[in-house]
Amino acid sequence: MLKSFEHVGMTVSDMDRTVDFYCGLLGLSLVLRKTMANGMQVAFLDAGGGMLEVFAPPGGASRAVDVPEDTAGVRHLTFHFDSVDEAFARLEQAGVEIKERPRFAVHSEMLNKIAFVRDPDGIIVELAERSQNRQG
Repeated sequence: MLKSFEHVGMTVSDMDRTVDFYCGLLGLSLVLRKTMANGMQVAFLDAGGGMLEVFAPPGGASRAVDVPEDTAGVRHLTFHFDSVDEAFARLEQAGVEIKERPRFAVHSEMLNKIAFVRDPDGIIVELAERSQNRQG
């Protein structure tokens, strides 16, 4: 029996920058951070309904590449906020790379407002505010 979404794994170039972004700016909680015997740093960041398992190789990693529309893969990570405008303003003030400013969502049955930014490695992060009928 399925209980919930657990985590998604991702590779980053710098663990400190990643923790600062996801925990310091977005509000995730650092649950675990350690360095493996091979030098790989690993962290679990809790978003409240699932986690990010973050890997930082000892030699760093190349910047993320966007997944083309005709290629399978994860296109972005989405986090739910009470106010997209407030979250976006905080990220913009911090100098985060902007992909798309806040706007009303196309899928209004699910989401009210969305915006897109990039994390320190170029991974696309969507900020989402739910529609009134999807507040739960």
